[in-house]
Amino acid sequence: MGNGIAHVCARSGFNVLLYDINQSSLYRGLDTIRTNIAREVAKQKLTQEQADEARSRITLTTSLKDLAPASLAIEAATERFDIKAEIFRELDRILAPEAILASNTSSISITKIAARTKRPGQVIGMHFFNPVPVMKLVEIIRGLQTSPVTFDTVFSIALQLDKTPIEVNDAAGFISNRVLMPLINEAIYAVMEGVATPEAVDQVFVLGMAHPMGPLTLADFIGLDVCVDIMRVLADGLGNPKYNPCPLLIRMVDAGWLGRKSGRGFYTYPVK
Repeated sequence: MGNGIAHVCARSGFNVLLYDINQSSLYRGLDTIRTNIAREVAKQKLTQEQADEARSRITLTTSLKDLAPASLAIEAATERFDIKAEIFRELDRILAPEAILASNTSSISITKIAARTKRPGQVIGMHFFNPVPVMKLVEIIRGLQTSPVTFDTVFSIALQLDKTPIEVNDAAGFISNRVLMPLINEAIYAVMEGVATPEAVDQVFVLGMAHPMGPLTLADFIGLDVCVDIMRVLADGLGNPKYNPCPLLIRMVDAGWLGRKSGRGFYTYPVK
């Protein structure tokens, strides 16, 4: 997600500082950006000159202190509150007082994240969808204390990124994952209970409901560990046991079957 967000920001004329704690992860992210930009050139969505300019706007860093000049920080760490809270505490300390802090979280409360900073009015959700260079939607999530100026600024930036921003109020899972994740979870129950095979479940949704991919293929693409984390956020945030992750999903994650990124989930994949 991070390299996709960096890609669209650079493509739209913004200077980007791409941060990760791991140098090799940064290089892999940059390789992905180069590949995706080259694909856009091949499809004549960008000229080679525009592609070169976009790439030149991206600077890599493994030092969080280097982000100090940023006027907008977009966090895209793993879907764990403790990790995000620590990042926001550090960003709050490092960035200028007027800077906006945004989270790409797909389920965690923006109000809860904002409370870990001294600038809750300038904290907001900016939930992109994968693959970021292709998908048009961005959920813009207002925390309880998000100021109108912060919201309007981020909404405008999303438009500059050639995205379609949708306003959402702060609630566990927002719109997208509050609806999508229970669907995926129920599809996993259908497999666990022997109702149908993963292939059959997915075919029903592709052929019968015109989904571009079935819910289990999508779960593998998202990452089964991420699905567990999001379901637990929903269960905790909404206080309803219907959001508890399916036992089969938990067992698969415990086994290290995380989906496409690990080479095995509901399907098997070549390991890169």
